This record gives sequence, C-alpha cells and structure tokens, in this order.
Amino acid sequence: QVRLVESGGGSVETGGSLRLSCAASGYTRSDYCMGWFRQAPGKQREGVALINSDGRIRYADSVKGRFTISKDNAKNTLYLQMNSLKPEDTALYYCAADPSPIATMVPDWYNYWGQGTQVTVSS
Repeated sequence: QVRLVESGGGSVETGGSLRLSCAASGYTRSDYCMGWFRQAPGKQREGVALINSDGRIRYADSVKGRFTISKDNAKNTLYLQMNSLKPEDTALYYCAADPSPIATMVPDWYNYWGQGTQVTVSS
C-alpha cells in the first residue's frame, strides 16, 4: 500500500519561507510521477509543482521563481521549497503520486494522496 506523509507546514509572515516534505513508502518502482497540490477554503484543488519520473519539472505560473520542487530518490522523499511566500499561498498542501511517468496538473490523475499540511501566510 502506497503511503504519503507530508510535513513542514506552518505559519509565516509575507516574504517568509517554508520547506515541505513528503515521505513516500509502499512502492519501489522509479516510474512514479509526483506533485504538490494545494487547496484553499472554498476553492478547487490546484497543481503547484510537478516532477515526472525522468526528473522533468513543471510549475504553476503563480509560483514560478518562488517555489522549487525536488526529490531524493534514496530517501523516497519529495520536497517543496517555498520562498517569498504571499498570503494567497495560504492553503492545505498535498503531496500526490501516481504509477505513471508523466505528471499533470489534474488532481484526478493521481491515485495516491497524503493527508495534507497547512500553510498559512499572514500579511
């Protein structure tokens, strides 16, 4: 059973930084794609940053230049470094994975989800 556990959320002021982690277990295949998504109250879940199984990366326009996704295959852990945070980044952040090589911004694409970690940015 694939399990994803996020950590690293918290409360920061505008301009601050946070680093989210997603520890994955239950699979050893390398051809999984992974991504970070977020959902603010009253809004739909949206893709933030994706990484294909071959390491190619894609970001939502709203976070380009501020967020960095990375993956440590040895530790089976996905990261999201978030800098220059803004109040509009406030949301519940989720890690997602799927046994397919290409990641997409569509939440329904993913079979596995973590429980989420809250990020709150105050002005």
